[in-house]
Amino acid sequence: MKGTDNSVPRHVGIILDGNRRFAKRLMLKPWKGHEWGAKKIEQVINWCQEKDIKELTLYAFSVENFNRPKEEFDELMRIFKEECDRLLSDERLHSEKRLRVRFIGRIWMFPSDLQERINALQEKTKDNGPYILNMAMAYGGRAEVIDATKKIATLVKEGKMSVDQINEETFSKGLYIESEPDLIIRTSGEHRTSGFLLWQGSYAELHFCPKFWPEFEKEDLEVALNDYANRERRFGK
Repeated sequence: MKGTDNSVPRHVGIILDGNRRFAKRLMLKPWKGHEWGAKKIEQVINWCQEKDIKELTLYAFSVENFNRPKEEFDELMRIFKEECDRLLSDERLHSEKRLRVRFIGRIWMFPSDLQERINALQEKTKDNGPYILNMAMAYGGRAEVIDATKKIATLVKEGKMSVDQINEETFSKGLYIESEPDLIIRTSGEHRTSGFLLWQGSYAELHFCPKFWPEFEKEDLEVALNDYANRERRFGK
């Protein structure tokens, strides 16, 4: 993609959809699709850094996904733990393209051994930059709004904030992340955002890719970025 700095989104969000359908098409167990999808994440991080996209938020596991069949859920937890271990030794955490990794969502819902890895990864990379990877896991847009509301209600109850101080800025500070995506991509051909970054993404440009997530390639990212670059963002004006 060529263009001015304004044509390159600073923050891109991607809804990683289609892993199970990809596996089904190949007549494989569902978690094989998740394994393929996990490998794709590493490639996408590289592609985004090549484009100098500073922040990437990946919707990897929703609150509703806890209802998956036990065998699939256990395999997913195994994959997540393996990916955390891989990231902990990733050279990008120490190179000139230092990556900060954050997890957003109700992380406390995960098994304790996965929580330990998540906390270790966040602690190890908390001072890194200029690139940020947000992993939305045990995430739901409505859950995020509810959790932010509870934080603000607690502050009001404790006398640390007045009702008159509640506005968009103070509410945003209660969210998992304040950063707003410029572009949201969803794979698998579905045309909805499924609650992804409901508040932060209210003015994000949307791009829908027909491919399943494991099939997503660099040229598909190029198409989405070119689509974004050709749009005029008016923000209601």
